[in-house]
Amino acid sequence: MKKAVIAFALVTALGWGSAQTITVASGTVGQELELTTNAVERYRELNPGVDVQIATTGDLVEDRLGYYLQVFEAQSDEIDVLQIDVIWPGDLEEHLVDLNQYGAEAVADQHFDAIIENNTVDGKLLGIPWFTDAGLLYYRTDLLEKYGFDGPPATWTELTSMAETIQEGERAEGNQDFWGFVWQGNAYEGLTCDALEWLDSNNAGTIISPDGVITVNNDAAVATLELAASWVGTISPNGVTNFAEEDARNMWQAGNAAFMRNWPYAYSLGNAEDSAIAGQFDVSPLPAGEGGAPAATLGGWQLGVSKYSDDVAGAADLALFLASYEEQKIRAIEGSLNPTIKALYEDEDVLAANPFFGSLFDVFTNATARPSTATAPNYSAVSRAFYTSVHSVLTGQEDADVALEILELDLEALTGFPTGDPQ
Repeated sequence: MKKAVIAFALVTALGWGSAQTITVASGTVGQELELTTNAVERYRELNPGVDVQIATTGDLVEDRLGYYLQVFEAQSDEIDVLQIDVIWPGDLEEHLVDLNQYGAEAVADQHFDAIIENNTVDGKLLGIPWFTDAGLLYYRTDLLEKYGFDGPPATWTELTSMAETIQEGERAEGNQDFWGFVWQGNAYEGLTCDALEWLDSNNAGTIISPDGVITVNNDAAVATLELAASWVGTISPNGVTNFAEEDARNMWQAGNAAFMRNWPYAYSLGNAEDSAIAGQFDVSPLPAGEGGAPAATLGGWQLGVSKYSDDVAGAADLALFLASYEEQKIRAIEGSLNPTIKALYEDEDVLAANPFFGSLFDVFTNATARPSTATAPNYSAVSRAFYTSVHSVLTGQEDADVALEILELDLEALTGFPTGDPQ
């Protein structure tokens, strides 16, 4: 019998005693669960013989992956449709069906080519793209004007200086809870994303290059992590080393931060009626290092179908519906979740709700990929080694140069790849 953490309704209560049941796993960050719930209600209206249940998964990527792996190990039919991170297709290949065999091939060309390519392993499309992500800088337009800044910072050094000035001023006026910059500093996948942006924007490599060279141990990377560590307890709270996305957003949305690094989902929430900063912020590309260019880590989620499902065809039909043009449009307007369907970036309704989808289009189409393809099926271990190393620097447990030397050795042992300088 299928299990779900959250079910829409009891089958018998709706008179569906013999209904077909499909369970979809959903995240709960921001409006994810609400948007998925509403989408499933629309699917059920179109398919009255199908009961869809939702299983919620942990907000942290590691918790979600751990749950999936338990289900897969048991070859359980507990979950039919899974929310799959952009970094997982290579690692989860053996557990997912080829969606091209269930209608995805007819709509694949609507989506960004790079994401379809990412989700295709050995010719099999293991996930239909649902929404894409890239890291952005959120900034308080009212405070930048108040303190005489013309626009958002172009470099990390400028961000540090501007954050210090605004934080000092706001605290002098009585808000002792105010901080200059909040971000994701906990030891988890989110820190891999943040730290990769710091490194790449400083010409310090991308951890492991696409052609399988370990590039993380270099002088620019050491200096970059030292700068990030200097933020902790100065322009960022000491607790930032325990922050995930929602921790940063909650502080920012309460009006207690000048800058925030986060994903696009925080845009619509920040402009909600109950937000303390509605209408007082904007987004821009993240800063760059001196002589570098802005970098935004590629994120995003796909919908995959478990090969252990009792109804693979039904699960695939649900996945394709949830990732369709109409559903992605709703999610973009109501939740500022970036579509993976190219035509939606020219949709007037979508652009009216999220003007930055147009102005920052290049950020989303040129985002920096994590080294998941080069290191599959060992990416999770590689990322864990990286974010653990970075976290040790942020918390003062290890000097940056020593941490990166140890990390280089760990990555060599994990992958067998050679070491080299960033190109």
